[in-house]
Amino acid sequence: MLKIAVFPNVDKPAARETLDRILAFFADKGVQVMLPIDESRFLDLEAYGVPDIEHAPADIALSLGGDGTLLGVCRRYGEMAVPVCGVNIGTLGFMADIEVGELEQKLQQLLDGDYYVEHRLLLSGFVRHQGREDQRFLGHAINDVVVTKGGVARMLRLGLDINGTHLIDFKADGLIVSSPTGSTAYSLSAGGPIMNPNIRALLLTPICAHTLTFRPLLIDEEDVVHIRISAMHQDIIVTFDGQESFRLLPGDEVIVRKSNVQAGIVKFEDRDYYSVLRDKLWRTDTRPAAGPSAPDPVEERGKL
Repeated sequence: MLKIAVFPNVDKPAARETLDRILAFFADKGVQVMLPIDESRFLDLEAYGVPDIEHAPADIALSLGGDGTLLGVCRRYGEMAVPVCGVNIGTLGFMADIEVGELEQKLQQLLDGDYYVEHRLLLSGFVRHQGREDQRFLGHAINDVVVTKGGVARMLRLGLDINGTHLIDFKADGLIVSSPTGSTAYSLSAGGPIMNPNIRALLLTPICAHTLTFRPLLIDEEDVVHIRISAMHQDIIVTFDGQESFRLLPGDEVIVRKSNVQAGIVKFEDRDYYSVLRDKLWRTDTRPAAGPSAPDPVEERGKL
């Protein structure tokens, strides 16, 4: 029996309607649908609720929301090798591969095994406190690990080392260490380049750097990044995918490296990375643009 864990973002207005369609579709198909226990109680669907769901055996996980929901589900599974498929009921939905209008068609493809799993690099983040040799694991990120100000505060003074080589001391509002997947997230807003998620690299993007010679830097995926906190104020944090945060103190050091586990994202053959990039970021009309010799659409309509 196929086991599918569904993670609805109950803050999204369309979550309940989309979930009802999923339950109706799978009702007569011998599929076990599971929900996190808290969400099942909130939606009055406790018959589907499973405590500690990320440790229950599952073949596929469905996230109902935007990219943030999908990222959170991937992190919840951590080292559990469960592929995650996103159903976009958010705004952009860059990583989610199912739109609401094609829901039943794509669910049938999942049943038929007509999909593939794209493995994405995960980042591991650690902190070493001042005066200590040991480092504490903080968590995984699919998009980015960010050292930044926690609120209204002065700029940060940071030091950057890569593989033990001191690279630069700089002033900025923060530093983003991004995976290729995360290049279209916070890093893009901060002026970083867009990267195909299959590129084997990490991306360092300063946030509002006051050291004008420090620009986004592409490094090898095996490189280890050390960020030293030199600022004297106390309002400093490190965030993981913008969803989990930890306080930092002056003298702390954040270490970011490629994780030894990967995230599995369900994809379908009818979309490739560049078509998604085009449709989500640049235009919604996917028809070929008219060239110099193409007939004017208004004139053509006048001939009918």
